Amino acid sequence: MESLLAALSGDFLGTPTYFWVAFIAIVIALLVFDLGILHRDEHEIEAKESLLLYGFYVLIALAFGAWVWFSRGAQSGLEFYTGYLIEQSLAMDNMFVIATIFGFLGIPRLYQHRVLFWGILGVILFRAVLIGVGAALVHQFEAILFLFGAFLVFTGIRMFSHSDEEPDMENNKILIFLRRHFRITNELRGRRFTVKEPDPKTGKLITWLTPLAVALIMVEIVDLIFAVDSVPAVFAVTQDTFIVYTSNIFAILGLRALYFALAAAMNRFRYLQISLAIILVLIGIKIFLVPLGIKIDTMLSLGVTISILAGGVLYSLWKTRNEPDISAEDAPKTGQLEP
Repeated sequence: MESLLAALSGDFLGTPTYFWVAFIAIVIALLVFDLGILHRDEHEIEAKESLLLYGFYVLIALAFGAWVWFSRGAQSGLEFYTGYLIEQSLAMDNMFVIATIFGFLGIPRLYQHRVLFWGILGVILFRAVLIGVGAALVHQFEAILFLFGAFLVFTGIRMFSHSDEEPDMENNKILIFLRRHFRITNELRGRRFTVKEPDPKTGKLITWLTPLAVALIMVEIVDLIFAVDSVPAVFAVTQDTFIVYTSNIFAILGLRALYFALAAAMNRFRYLQISLAIILVLIGIKIFLVPLGIKIDTMLSLGVTISILAGGVLYSLWKTRNEPDISAEDAPKTGQLEP
């Protein structure tokens, strides 16, 4: 018992081990609750259920942030909430790309939660690796923050200039690669990711990917691409690995729950990308100033981020107030996935 207590009270990446254990336990409990109780029977998730589940995840994140605040100090608590909000803001664009993927591949709402649930396991792993590498680089070479800042400013400007463009799924490089190197069924095979079916030439049973597996792979890779923007952005707030990682994971868990409400009316948030581009540029400038010893107040960063994000949402809803809602299912589809 004494050795266990000693291990829990020790440090891992600058944070007491019991903080990491508590976080992992909470995430596992949430995933078990999600799949084992809420979605034990697969069903189409409507906007109301999506919003309620999102509210639940937000409450969990707020409670976790409060624990960080009271146990590690107000500054750590503020950094968690700011990182959480930044990740939620920047990952919203990711949600619309996911909706486009589902629409293009013709994935029905009944199976979309299955893809998102298994996708979150990849997020937990890949974000851990990416944040670990980023933290190591920052601690060893603080000047790399200049590179992070310049990259975020460049990405924000590029996002602003391409805000009206729709993702070109037909020429998507990930999809082209999968078509060339894997056997893919033309249609879904229920909830299965892979199936054993005869080769049309030899008649031998081989493994085929289904469109559901293609969607999962594309969602994972797209999330990894978006993480290249969002993870450095949180390093502008703090270089504490625990805060960066936990705020990231809680934000992604909540947004995956919110996905079905966003996807039901994705056209109504047409101008949100502009506000996200502004946030990226400002965060890039902020992270560029860190190695120079100029630190912008965390509370100010939190307030500015909330204001810009809220402005983008409200402006989008106002500009599209007379438009009918368009869901992911209304996006172009293709049933020809074979190379």
